[in-house]
Amino acid sequence: MNKKKAVNGLLIGLSVLLVAGMAYQFTPNVGSLFNRQQGTPAFKVNGEVVTTEELEAARRGNPILASTDEGVLGDDFKTYLVSQAIDRKAITGGLGDIQVSRAEVDEQVKKVRESNNLTDNKAWTDALQSNGLTDSGFRTQVKQQLAYDKKLEQLRTATPAPTDAELRAFYDLNKSNYQSEPQIVARQIVVTDKAKAAGLLAQARGGADFAALATANSAEGKDRGGALAPLENGQPRPVVQATLPTEVGAAAFALKTGGITDVVESNGKFYIVKVEKFLPGQPKTFEQAKADVTTAVRQQKQNAAIEKWSDGLRQSAQVEYVDPAWKIENPTVASVAGKNIPYSEVVAQVVNNQQIASLVSQLPPEQLPELLNKTFKPQVVQQLIQGFAAPNIAQKLGLALTGPRQEIAQQLAQYGARDVQVTDADVQKYYRENVKQFETPASATLDEASFKDKNQAAAFRTDWNGQGDFVAAATKAGGTVSERGQVAPTPDQTGQVPPVTAAAFNQTLRSVGSGSLTPVVQVGDRYVVGYVRNLTRASTKPLSEVAGSIREQLLTQKQAEVGQAFLDKQVSALNPKNNLEAVLAAQAKRVGAQKPATPATPEGGSAPTQSATTPAEETSGDGTSTESTPTESTPPAQR
Repeated sequence: MNKKKAVNGLLIGLSVLLVAGMAYQFTPNVGSLFNRQQGTPAFKVNGEVVTTEELEAARRGNPILASTDEGVLGDDFKTYLVSQAIDRKAITGGLGDIQVSRAEVDEQVKKVRESNNLTDNKAWTDALQSNGLTDSGFRTQVKQQLAYDKKLEQLRTATPAPTDAELRAFYDLNKSNYQSEPQIVARQIVVTDKAKAAGLLAQARGGADFAALATANSAEGKDRGGALAPLENGQPRPVVQATLPTEVGAAAFALKTGGITDVVESNGKFYIVKVEKFLPGQPKTFEQAKADVTTAVRQQKQNAAIEKWSDGLRQSAQVEYVDPAWKIENPTVASVAGKNIPYSEVVAQVVNNQQIASLVSQLPPEQLPELLNKTFKPQVVQQLIQGFAAPNIAQKLGLALTGPRQEIAQQLAQYGARDVQVTDADVQKYYRENVKQFETPASATLDEASFKDKNQAAAFRTDWNGQGDFVAAATKAGGTVSERGQVAPTPDQTGQVPPVTAAAFNQTLRSVGSGSLTPVVQVGDRYVVGYVRNLTRASTKPLSEVAGSIREQLLTQKQAEVGQAFLDKQVSALNPKNNLEAVLAAQAKRVGAQKPATPATPEGGSAPTQSATTPAEETSGDGTSTESTPTESTPPAQR
């Protein structure tokens, strides 16, 4: 076992703290980096030291942060690194009233060791040392984690129960989520051969009796004509989607107006489902949905309580910079409804975004800032403004909305789009303008048997019944076989569809086994019979078959547009101030003008003696600078 990987995994597995939608890793593999008391002090948070060694170790442990420490991007990453260290110290400092016994820590450590095959003391010690930890240090982290878990449970328990107004507001905005399950009345054909399935699909769509095809061919339900459920008064009973394999159920339940699915593969079997009737789910009344709604709203309120608690800890944190090289600039990037949003909030979303992480690994560091500054960051700022404005807007509108900021913003958008409807005319227009989306092109697999004599070719076409191998049978009959593979009725360079290919899509094919034979086609001085398999004829799904899915798509799109417009209007009425351009310009100027600051050297080097100062700060007696506590309107992570 790779011990380093094992311990990394178990450490990460201890917990991930989710506060207000921000992933904040409260884990020993990160937490240990911010709890070592030995080293060169970088700054203090509420008197607790954060060292240069801790920060550098955290930087090295994050591939994004480690990608560069220079330029604008390096400045952003430093802002994130320092603000996260401040946040963590602030949060752990808020756990002082929580008691965790030694027995509880011992039990958790025992579980970790057993689950990772590290019950041997030497193996355990080696694994910890490979991660820069000791048993004592690890236990400290476990104790903090248990304290944090207890604190969250304490906050949840103290959260008031949802009011009836809150429950009804949530229900009204989410009625579509509280419905009985949709059902279908349907039959299926299940076979293990793909080519056979394709042939059966062609027959079914050609008008053949589906129940008869199922009885003759299906490996499942053939005794009831392929019905998905036992018959009742001679008719199939309706079933829910879970009755079918995942892929098959998705295809069948997409046919809101009935129809036949394409061939769907699942676990080595090939399914064709004919939906005879689609029975949409019925909305549940408030009373029917009340238990589920109560659970959802209670969780929202608990998350809001956690957000409020963590915000308070961050806002009251006292930061003292010891090493000026670690001092960060964290200006207000936007303000709304009396709330100031720090630039570190924007940077946190940059670092935690998976798409950005991918870009960091693909693009040179000097190319990323412009991309981020022109596209990603403006979007993030708008979202943050909406989130910080949302509680104020909900209160002004008299809406009993609950949850963290961003959830309230989402609910406001839902409220703004509550009356959106999609008309039949909308559906018809979309279908007309996008009909190609619903077209299935013709295709087939084609082999050709070429004969010198027309009668010889005709005799082969008449005599061969599909049993055995086509190549062997045609060769024995005096033909020369060519395997064309996948073909489509597409014109060649002469503007004509090759004659045998054209014949493959002829309506007068002769069915043989799992394929079909074309009429005899003259090609030059030869006579050719084509063997066609996996035939799919060109088709266009009728509006009646796709209207349901189009309506859902248009409704989702329309609700998003109308809801966003409503939210934008409400936010605009609060006269928000967006300082992003000025903040970015100042950052570029500052970074461009300054020489790279060198933090105090952890190993043997001397730390700078000059302390950093920040606006509105005071100098303490020991020479460190004390940053003033942010006001209550200051959001999380602003330093």
